[in-house]
Amino acid sequence: MAVIAYREALNQALREEMRRDPDIFLMGEEIAEYDGAYKVTKGLLEEFGEMRVRDAPIAEMGFAGLGVGAAMAGLRPVIEFMTWNFALLAIDEIVNTAAKLRYMSGGQLKLPITFRGPNAGAIQLAASHSQSFESWYAYVPGLKVVAPSTPRDAKGLLKSAIRDDNPVVFLENEVIYGLKGEVPDDEDFTIPLGQSEVKRSGDDVTVVAHARSVHWAMEAAEILAEKHDISVEVVDPRTIRPLDIDTILDSVRKTNRCVIVEEGHPFCGIGAQVVDDIQREAFDYLDAPVIRVTGPDAPTPYARNLEQLSLPQAEFIVQAVQHVSYLE
Repeated sequence: MAVIAYREALNQALREEMRRDPDIFLMGEEIAEYDGAYKVTKGLLEEFGEMRVRDAPIAEMGFAGLGVGAAMAGLRPVIEFMTWNFALLAIDEIVNTAAKLRYMSGGQLKLPITFRGPNAGAIQLAASHSQSFESWYAYVPGLKVVAPSTPRDAKGLLKSAIRDDNPVVFLENEVIYGLKGEVPDDEDFTIPLGQSEVKRSGDDVTVVAHARSVHWAMEAAEILAEKHDISVEVVDPRTIRPLDIDTILDSVRKTNRCVIVEEGHPFCGIGAQVVDDIQREAFDYLDAPVIRVTGPDAPTPYARNLEQLSLPQAEFIVQAVQHVSYLE
């Protein structure tokens, strides 16, 4: 296995899939000549040419719609948004067209399109550029929603997303684009959509986290083991929809306690759905109420100190685990 950065893993996935399938093409703002705002598409224009790596104008609704039409015609477009905040301008194409056409055509049409780009907060990009959109798209039947936390997951899940015959919303996080990890060299390496993974085994408390929150959860688990002798199991859903709730439930039935972590707002968040599943399917196993650690119910601040306080950092997760363990 090679040790590469998250952005390089995404680049590998795109490159390998484009070599495998000539129907795949990329489109987005500055993805060609500039190699992408976050260099995820570096070198792809040189290898595949401008017919398959297309720079688009600042017109998200236009190029997202073009991608949907291309998918209807049998191609496999990968549409990059410079940030998912900008994708709000294309939400009609994603939610009203891509998500619904397969159903409305009675299965006659396939929609093999992947929408990808950075999601959630970064570093002082202020409220309109620091939003987590998982719950928005997971709400919509017909969309698959993916949020990888590691380079390995980023590569394996992106390859599966591109191969899927349904529209996939692929949510990355620009803060971890430089994160390095082991990634299989195998060009056929994929990770099926809809499979959670236990990132760390434990016996005392289950922590469910996805995307960047996994890293705060892992940090918190180390602190809790060292300072409080609490064994934390960290479960990463990886795919938000379809959600592999069975792996989460198996963990909760083992530990009897649960904390759910996400960067998004608390109201109608992903954690709310997970809590609902847990209380219906594993209520009798719980020794404490489930606690959620989230971003605040407010826009993300610009000021650096306030922005840090708005993130579900390790210290907040530690406090939540202590609370469900009745150690406060």
